[in-house]
Amino acid sequence: MNKLAIDGGTPVRTEAFAEWPVFGELEERMVTEAIRSGKWGGSGVVKGSGREPMLPLFERKFAELQDAEYAVNVVNGTVAITVALQAAGVKPGDEVIVPPYTFIATATAALAYGAIPVFADIEEHTLMLDPDKAEQAITPRTKAVIPVHLAGASADMDRFTELGRKYGLSVIEDAAQAAGTAWKGKGVGSHGTAGTFSFQSSKNLNAGEGGILLTNDSAVWERAWSICNVGRVPGGEWYGHKHLGQNYRMTELQAALLLAQMTRLEEQMQTRERNAALLDGLLEEVEGIVPPFRDERVTRHANHLYMFRIDPAWTDRVAKTDFIRKLQAEGIPASAGYFALNRNEAIIGAIREWTGAERIDACPVCERVSDKEVVWLGQQVLLSDEKAIRDVALAVRKVISSY
Repeated sequence: MNKLAIDGGTPVRTEAFAEWPVFGELEERMVTEAIRSGKWGGSGVVKGSGREPMLPLFERKFAELQDAEYAVNVVNGTVAITVALQAAGVKPGDEVIVPPYTFIATATAALAYGAIPVFADIEEHTLMLDPDKAEQAITPRTKAVIPVHLAGASADMDRFTELGRKYGLSVIEDAAQAAGTAWKGKGVGSHGTAGTFSFQSSKNLNAGEGGILLTNDSAVWERAWSICNVGRVPGGEWYGHKHLGQNYRMTELQAALLLAQMTRLEEQMQTRERNAALLDGLLEEVEGIVPPFRDERVTRHANHLYMFRIDPAWTDRVAKTDFIRKLQAEGIPASAGYFALNRNEAIIGAIREWTGAERIDACPVCERVSDKEVVWLGQQVLLSDEKAIRDVALAVRKVISSY
């Protein structure tokens, strides 16, 4: 077992990990019900049954899950961020502070509306937006900050809500990876001005595509609803378009899938929590590896991803790409994760074209950890059995020991 699989040795694991998505008769029945209703959009009453459509039902259930008062369904998580910024009063040309370690959509969602993303570095231990660096990036043009709840953990919502109050900023929680996550007992997406979620196929709640915006502010909800419903207003005339808006709505078929998937969420969360805790303990014993940081204020962790790090003291002798290649040969589906967005040419080009900026500020923590340290395991790993988790740890130990 000491000989690496990439050098002709025996792989630690040859079995498959858990399949995703998980579905069955319930999903089939609910989608069939939506189809047979003949009402594939989400307004009015389903004829012949008297029941409301599935979309508003899902909105209520998901808002309740995350402790929010209001919800607006949208076509995807990217659009949800754009709509949240618009509904919060951000205008084209305003600055929006974002972390560089996130999916590109966090930044492009701002650019899509003409707002300018400003990158502030991340915390080394959480890999999420550093509140101190975010505060240092605030200028008179700053109108919003977007903390990203990464991998199922929560950003420091105490600090970000404080920054919002102190500087009059909208706080938009990008919770695409955090369905079910709670900060100090309260669901994420309900702490700031608005929260946005994704239901894209890799997410813990999966409808193939889709998203939702949550808020506790009725005025923000009304504006968001109008933006997503072609400028109509709640309770208004069908052709009474009072504002500029687009059609950003999901369909009944997606709501049917999501309602079914929600029935599986709690059991899946418990499995992820149990396996993440086991893997934490196993990797703590491996020299050269740093398990994920766990903040006790994150009272529920969705564990959408498992992100561990190569110890910074080891990166001179352990190249991240080589480490991942060897781990994959052992049968472990590891990946490199995000690249630093403050070095993304498409984003840099747009910011320079629109603002005339000569340079984009460096984010040295993000650049270092993304280039050299962070390794991802997808949620299909955490949904597997105990043997799979022990195989992951054994493979990590075998590969890091080879250095």
